[in-house]
Amino acid sequence: MVQRTSGVTAEELKDQLNIVDVISRVVPLKRAGSNYKGICPFHNEKTPSFIVSEQKQIFTCFGCGATGDVIEFTKRYYNLDFVEACEKLGRENGIEVEFRKGTENKKRDRLLSLNRTAARYFCKVFFEAKNPGYTYMRSRGMDDATLTKFGIGYADPEWDSLTNYMKSKGASDDELIELGLSSRSRDGRLFDKFRNRVMFPIINTSGQVIGFGGRKIDEKDEPKYLNSPENLVFRKKNNLYGLNTAKQEVGEGKPAVIVEGYMDVMGLYRYGLKNAVASLGTALTENQAKLIKRYTREVVLCYDADSAGINAALRGIDILSDQELKVRVFHVEDGKDPDEFVKMHGRDAFLELAKKAPPATQYKLENAARGLDVATEEGKLEYLRRAAGILKGLSPVERDIYVKSLADKLHVSERAINEEIEMNKAAASRNERPRARTEEEEEIKELTSSDAYLIKALITDPSLTEKLFTEPQVITSGLGKKIEENLFRTYGLKGTYEESDAYEGLDPEETRIASEAIDKVILNGKEEEVFNESLRRFKLRALRKKQSLIIDKIEIAENSEVDQDTTEDLTRELIEVEKKIKELEESKDGSN
Repeated sequence: MVQRTSGVTAEELKDQLNIVDVISRVVPLKRAGSNYKGICPFHNEKTPSFIVSEQKQIFTCFGCGATGDVIEFTKRYYNLDFVEACEKLGRENGIEVEFRKGTENKKRDRLLSLNRTAARYFCKVFFEAKNPGYTYMRSRGMDDATLTKFGIGYADPEWDSLTNYMKSKGASDDELIELGLSSRSRDGRLFDKFRNRVMFPIINTSGQVIGFGGRKIDEKDEPKYLNSPENLVFRKKNNLYGLNTAKQEVGEGKPAVIVEGYMDVMGLYRYGLKNAVASLGTALTENQAKLIKRYTREVVLCYDADSAGINAALRGIDILSDQELKVRVFHVEDGKDPDEFVKMHGRDAFLELAKKAPPATQYKLENAARGLDVATEEGKLEYLRRAAGILKGLSPVERDIYVKSLADKLHVSERAINEEIEMNKAAASRNERPRARTEEEEEIKELTSSDAYLIKALITDPSLTEKLFTEPQVITSGLGKKIEENLFRTYGLKGTYEESDAYEGLDPEETRIASEAIDKVILNGKEEEVFNESLRRFKLRALRKKQSLIIDKIEIAENSEVDQDTTEDLTRELIEVEKKIKELEESKDGSN
């Protein structure tokens, strides 16, 4: 079986795309409050009822009821299946997409669950009894409300406290090592990777704990920060620390303030500045910029004022500007970092600095003069060369403004500066090289675990097929749907079927994958019970998804001047869905 080993998953693909950008390529959209509105492409209408929420990254039509995320829109608009829609979005946006097998999705869920368990353990240790971690964080000015909001924890100095706890909860040695919670000694024993450290859980925008950062308390310990390794659930380049708490503020019109570290994010939050995020100890990445763009078009960079902070800001400007984000930059005064500054001078002083932050181009031009004596001819010439490289990518109007400013400052003609810019552009064009790109064309074949259980129950008791006629969408994998179609067709003709009928028309590889998965399922005569429970769980998942979508639609309707009757209809629909959810949750035997 061919499987993609690099690229982003479907969920990560959605994180890197902005639904407004994708839909506006084919549907003209106009701003409507905090959302966008247009003519629905899925039914005939004259009055726009098609709303796109940038903050929630979903579309919904209050005329025909169509709703979903960017992948769902692509499926509907171009009449594609899920895989084809993901591949199209990937190709058009220069993103390589990876499709995971069902077993890998199951592993991902398992690792996320273990991270959540570890986070709760660290948090319990932090708050339950006096410890150096709590003392340290209070000494840094953090109150209990902020510490609780960010789920701060403590890893004690013992060698195996967490390891023993996690193993008591069923975690395996391999899982603990993969997540970076434990390490293995030379004699083969497991020990805690994080010891005597304040623990910062790293939480994605879906509220899942994907990793940890541990800060040393004892100055003798190294390194200062110890982070989770890259693994199936944790990729630094795709996430931002604090975005889970900042996304609402940023989505409501405030700029995203990007700072360097965990403490900066928390320190600003502590003083009411809840729109700060950090780039997880790495240089800002393209994926992080795309993630920010989902929530705002304005970014303020606030890094340390040392050489490393300045260089990081300059690199960050280019990454963010490539995503058409409006960037401003400033460095704090009278303090090592934003956390210290806001503690010393307060919230208003920080906001005043942010307000005066120069735009990206001005900041780059000011820094281009570093190390040069522009009073000398040599220094002036070198500065103009650097400035030309900065100005060459600007729009004509913006370029004209800065050219005039430079001409006045340096006593050089505007014509000379413009000629220098054109020469710089020509040189850059000659040095460009096309970027090689590869495209994966192999189809990934899979049969999910839940599909295998359902199909095994059907094969064991074909009479259950009639229950599935009304819920054909329960089978979700592509390979599972092929088998389901075989069984439906044979049952319709004969009123029963054999296991061999399930594999009719499949190629040898598909038959091998399906038969191996189905053979592993042991029902012990409980096929009807397993079948009914699978249906119950499917209905619950579907209803909860519908519940979430209705809640989003109500919020969008309230913010988009949709008529009151529509909002009331949605509210009644929500009440009915929640009633059905309660009934299914209270069902003890899994029956319908």
